[in-house]
Amino acid sequence: MLNVDDVLGGLWIPGDGVGDTHLFCMSLMREAVANGVGVMEDCSITAVHSKEGKVSGIDTTHGSIECQYFVNCAGFWARQIGQLAKPQVKVPLLPCEHYYLHTKRIDNLDPMTPVVRDPDGYIYLRERDGCILAGGFEPIAKPVYEEEIRNAEQRCVSEDWDHFHVLLQEIIKRVPSLSQAVLHKLCNGLEAFSPDCKWIVGETPEMFNYHVAAGMKTVGISAAGGVAEATVDEIVDGYTKYDMYELDINRFLGLHNNKRFLRDRMKEVPGVHYGLPYPFYEFEMGRNLRLSPIYPTLRDKGAVFGQVMGYERPTWFESIDKSTATPDIPQPFKIAHTKTFGKPHWFDTVQREYWACREAVGLADYSSFTKIDLQSQGNEVVDLLQYLCSNNVDVPVGSIIHTGMQNERGGYENDCSLARITENHYMMIAPTIQQTRCKVWLKRHLPRNGAVTLSDVTSMYTAICILGPFTRSLLSELTDTDLSPSNFPFFTFKELDVGLANGIRAMNLTHTGELGYVLYIPNEFALHVYNRLITVGEKYGISHVGYYATRSLRVEKFFAFWGQDLDTMTTPLECGRTWRVKFDKDIPFIGRDALLRQREEGIRRQYVQLLLTDHDHELDLWSWGGEPIYRDGNYCGQTTTTSYGFTFKKQVCLGFVQNLDEDGVPQKVTNDYVLSGHYEIDIAGIRYAAKVNLHSPNLPTKYPDKERDVYQATRKLHESNQFLGRHYQP
Repeated sequence: MLNVDDVLGGLWIPGDGVGDTHLFCMSLMREAVANGVGVMEDCSITAVHSKEGKVSGIDTTHGSIECQYFVNCAGFWARQIGQLAKPQVKVPLLPCEHYYLHTKRIDNLDPMTPVVRDPDGYIYLRERDGCILAGGFEPIAKPVYEEEIRNAEQRCVSEDWDHFHVLLQEIIKRVPSLSQAVLHKLCNGLEAFSPDCKWIVGETPEMFNYHVAAGMKTVGISAAGGVAEATVDEIVDGYTKYDMYELDINRFLGLHNNKRFLRDRMKEVPGVHYGLPYPFYEFEMGRNLRLSPIYPTLRDKGAVFGQVMGYERPTWFESIDKSTATPDIPQPFKIAHTKTFGKPHWFDTVQREYWACREAVGLADYSSFTKIDLQSQGNEVVDLLQYLCSNNVDVPVGSIIHTGMQNERGGYENDCSLARITENHYMMIAPTIQQTRCKVWLKRHLPRNGAVTLSDVTSMYTAICILGPFTRSLLSELTDTDLSPSNFPFFTFKELDVGLANGIRAMNLTHTGELGYVLYIPNEFALHVYNRLITVGEKYGISHVGYYATRSLRVEKFFAFWGQDLDTMTTPLECGRTWRVKFDKDIPFIGRDALLRQREEGIRRQYVQLLLTDHDHELDLWSWGGEPIYRDGNYCGQTTTTSYGFTFKKQVCLGFVQNLDEDGVPQKVTNDYVLSGHYEIDIAGIRYAAKVNLHSPNLPTKYPDKERDVYQATRKLHESNQFLGRHYQP
């Protein structure tokens, strides 16, 4: 049936199958009713009521219902249902037209004909009642004005053959005989998508008993069981047994629910469903949204941008040909792309930026980082943070503490730095992707009497990081403050004057392990400080650097990042951070008992760094994260974050190693167990030998610095007294 002249390979899944979603729903409904569940059909919700930040009841066309919990699983109406609540709940979904045609009966069509998916052609087709059903996910989709869809009968909208043409061409190309088939009808149903093409699941940030399960697209029938289980776990136990970050509704901001943004982005999203998942994929629609004050300057300096939480963040900087560039004409906005699974085209550029950070000065825009001020009149903010943080935050004013915020199971709800501005004022720096999530976690635990105030100041400050061995010399020329280690040690904070500007919160750290500073600059001073840094920095060889270079630095230094290596299921004991957990604090922190049990029983997996020893980065496919790890020939875990290490001159992989018995059950893992094995990483079916590290390596450098070298992401045993600086809290 298929034209395979241009097919190089295929994958057959013997267990694949089809199901009738309507019959499934009716079966589940019958079971629910038999178990005492009330079901009301042809019933619309007209209002969602709340009291004290929780849903209290709903109004429907059949009357009112009081409820303890509310689950919004209204498909493409989920966004509108969210707007019925007060405060409104954001559910960033928008439907697109989704086309599939039905033929008339085809003679001798085997009912066991496999479901065919052709991602290159954006199409799928299957047998249905002796006919062919064929549809697809076109690269440029057509969003729908869902407010015009009032009832179930209107869910199928009018056909658009012109728009369907690109799919029809691919269907006939793959199945030439269909050109002779008799068409029965072209259906144009609606398919709801989120801005990143992933499901939306979990408890909403606006109300703590309002849950969402939507955006499942065409895989809703297979996703439903797991999503339901996770939702029920969250309602009954307060948490799920899975790490749900990638699907969690807290990954969004209000901007993602803007209807104009959604209509812009949705043209592109359905095509991702069948698109080739290249590393570091970037959307092209819905861009240029959150911009730091220095964005236009960085763009004109050759920045190529990625987007994170709506922010445009430089990924690398292309060289600008000054002979052809016109000073008065801005450089075009460029979106990062990789489009290979091997050595990327940006390799040499990122390598230059990497070495600028190691041997001169690199300047990076950190403005997207989440920034939150926490304050109180008395000691309440200290007590709150002692309860939320596993590290000891009661440190001298001017200190910075790196800490996890654990959940009841000991996993990471947040991984952040806290700068103690005054006795009762902290500034929290958290990952960009945590902007909604960490605020929800904090608000959930704030004192009910309002004694602690929380202010999201992310948009108030431009953050510029300068990295490299000459950063202290550079910054010293721009400020009157003594920057010597005795006056401004590593991991401390000071408010500085820089150039002619004042009120700049300077932190002596870089989040990559290099010497340097992050300057949190009030927005109105951002361009002034940036220009002074660039002008004075010329003599020190200052270069602009992007996210990919800083990523490479931190992977080589074995630094774990939340959302990539750390998640709600990972504990500090599993990733070499036991020394950051203060079990003996006066105020027991959330998760303390779970971590004490784990310390007693031993860990079941360990975070490691693996260096590929027989991998050719020029010719072989690269590791991009998620690859299987083998120990002595047996599967033992998978990689999380990976990068090329320009100092090691090797591919570097971070990941977790387990000790799995014959039944696949994790057993206790020790350092000796990890170090005694021979490791390989499977990249596209080829296993490459790897050397394992348990602790941060000491990288060779032309410019050794005692202060920088004291800080390691993972701590060797019996070294707690070797660390310098009275402010530095190990």
